[in-house]
Amino acid sequence: MENPKLKILLADDQALFADSLCTFLNNYADDMEVVGIARNGKEAVSMAAQFRPDIILMDVRMPVMDGVEATRIIRKNHPDIKIIMLSTYHEDEFVRSSLLSGASGYLLKDISPTELITAVRALKGGIMQISPDIVQQLIHEKYSAPAGNTPEAFPGEEQFEWLETLTNREREIFILIATGYSNEEIAEKLNLNLQTVMNQVSTIYSKLEVKDRFEIIRKANRRPGT
Repeated sequence: MENPKLKILLADDQALFADSLCTFLNNYADDMEVVGIARNGKEAVSMAAQFRPDIILMDVRMPVMDGVEATRIIRKNHPDIKIIMLSTYHEDEFVRSSLLSGASGYLLKDISPTELITAVRALKGGIMQISPDIVQQLIHEKYSAPAGNTPEAFPGEEQFEWLETLTNREREIFILIATGYSNEEIAEKLNLNLQTVMNQVSTIYSKLEVKDRFEIIRKANRRPGT
């Protein structure tokens, strides 16, 4: 028996972006079906109740009702619906407010359509989706804040506690692995010998009890408690 398609709801007031994304998903993601396009947060709330999508791709800034408030309402009324914020904004306040409202991820709109499809499929499998730039920003904030000026906690922050086991250099390498860099690229970026990088990567694997780069990426993005 063929598996049912993932039902996707788009919520974005930029018609060109939303219509183009709808066309791409319907034409190139055989396991997905766009069930509707909401032009503002209020429409997204209504259409979420009407269509009961599996996943909503939600813009942050929209008229009538913004995506953050819409996410809060939808998650309260339909906790089974997962929501990924799609935004041009990477400022801390937007990321935090989105996660506080129950979003399952935060991706920047410069992501490629194929990467977005991969992210949606991964979210369905339970892996929280956050743009690599955002992951790096959050980790950097947590470990670079001046004493007495620690950023306010947000849902998911506790997932970085295990980074305390890593040295500063290992954290640097961890972030680069989590954002897709190869060992060779890490060596070039940090001006290190390749063998040194490989040794550091092995140490990171051992400390975090992971087997490969895929598990590193999953660890960086996984929602706490999953």
